[in-house]
Amino acid sequence: MLRLNELKLPLNHSSANLRQAILDRLGIESTELVDYTIYKRSYDARKKTDILLIYQIDAQLSEGVEATLLAANPPSSLIQPTPDTRYQFVRQAPAAFPAAEQQRPIVIGFGPCGLLAALLLAQMGLKPIVLERGQDVRQRTRATWGFWRKGQLNTESNVQFGEGGAGTFSDGKLYSQVKDRRHLGRKVLVEFVEAGAPAEILMVSKPHIGTFKLVTMVEHMRAKIIALGGEIRFEQKVDVIHRTPSANDDEGMGQVTGVTLASGETLHSRHIVLAIGHSARDTFAMLLDQGVYVEPKPFSIGFRIEHPQSVIDQARFGEFAGHPILGAADYKLVHHSSDGRSVYSFCMCPGGTVVAATSEAGHVVTNGMSQYSRNERNANSAIVVGIDPARDYPGDPLAGIELQRRLEVLAYELGGQDYSAPAQLVGDFLANEPSTSLGSVTPSYKPGVMLGDLSKALPDFAIKAIREAIPVFDRQIKGFAMHDAILTGVETRTSAPICIRRDKDCQSINTRGLYPAGEGAGYAGGILSAGIDGIKIAEAIALDLLGS
Repeated sequence: MLRLNELKLPLNHSSANLRQAILDRLGIESTELVDYTIYKRSYDARKKTDILLIYQIDAQLSEGVEATLLAANPPSSLIQPTPDTRYQFVRQAPAAFPAAEQQRPIVIGFGPCGLLAALLLAQMGLKPIVLERGQDVRQRTRATWGFWRKGQLNTESNVQFGEGGAGTFSDGKLYSQVKDRRHLGRKVLVEFVEAGAPAEILMVSKPHIGTFKLVTMVEHMRAKIIALGGEIRFEQKVDVIHRTPSANDDEGMGQVTGVTLASGETLHSRHIVLAIGHSARDTFAMLLDQGVYVEPKPFSIGFRIEHPQSVIDQARFGEFAGHPILGAADYKLVHHSSDGRSVYSFCMCPGGTVVAATSEAGHVVTNGMSQYSRNERNANSAIVVGIDPARDYPGDPLAGIELQRRLEVLAYELGGQDYSAPAQLVGDFLANEPSTSLGSVTPSYKPGVMLGDLSKALPDFAIKAIREAIPVFDRQIKGFAMHDAILTGVETRTSAPICIRRDKDCQSINTRGLYPAGEGAGYAGGILSAGIDGIKIAEAIALDLLGS
């Protein structure tokens, strides 16, 4: 087959138009095109009056035609042989893999990274044991909705903790900027589709799933792991990771030997995947106490902003707003402020809601969520300011966590200490005036919001940078600075404020057998990149067991 890239057609083209465009690109007769499939479809909306669809097409040609075309026209960026995107492990395991006496690998955390790591380990016959501090996805969903509706927080099973990870209560975005030459992202998407995700996620350029579909999909993947010999244990918090000095190693090196659970049970393994997510603050502290190398890293803080989705659709798509192929419009915005800070939109949720995302009592944290339909009234995204350890929280490796906590406790107090969130109209925020009543935009955050002055909710540098950025963003998205748009605070969990560094074999730089992975270790930033990292970790464990 041949892959055709950058095939552009008008938004409202017909299937006959697409077929003709394929024929024209290849310079062949209709009878020579046996069949074609759409590998990827995106759109170019830079010119709102002339939105284009952009295709990658895999074309099957009649016998001999492909060879003739390639002989006359060597492969180019526009026409080339279709690459093989099927997943292939870097090494073929022997039939006896694993050995009968081998300790089973342990996976701590069952978010996207832990899920894919466990699945791949199970597919290779390694029968992993998964330890998840939260509940299974159905129970966890009930607990989370209970918090949103009644303010009853389960600190061990919530938006951050539990089967499916933080991505379960999000927009379910399945795209990333990770360089993926081995098509590991395709492997993730294929597994998701086999587990019940819509098949279109393999084709559209910015696929998403949404919370309700993620719930069922995660359950099916869990069942697959169990059927392959894996073991999933919920409500099993790891209190201690055991680490002993390694013989003949440099000072400071260690070897992981197992874990002790909050229940008192100890499990032994020399291969442990640490896929704990970006909010496992108590586990970060335990690792540091045990001597595992942990260092601070940059993250971002800010607010959620909500507009009517119709305003965003009109600004992005003009007369084509509401077109079924385009769906609810998104955006991606960046501004470099006068003091050198970067302000940017993060985790944009078209047609979604702002959700309460704390995992600690007496804290308020916001996040965004959408369902697959993206048909809620408001659009929301985080507007956040980048901060860095040397400038903003020097000292202890966990100082960034303490900064997050201070801001979350302050938000709890500003919101009235009942898990309501502090909020302010954008127009009032820009004018430095407290809000006393809502306008045309109804905030979606539950349990509710308390209007007031958000300038007290973040450090002065962040407030200044966001106030500078919003009018700039309004020049790109008309209506972004509308007076009645709502800011809700605070957004602090954009990423982990620490990194658990690893070596070329994906092991901790000072603890052999410990595999830091995913967002919590500083190696991913979303569902897809976390899943890709989980696959890499599983492969690294297999290679270590094979002696490579």
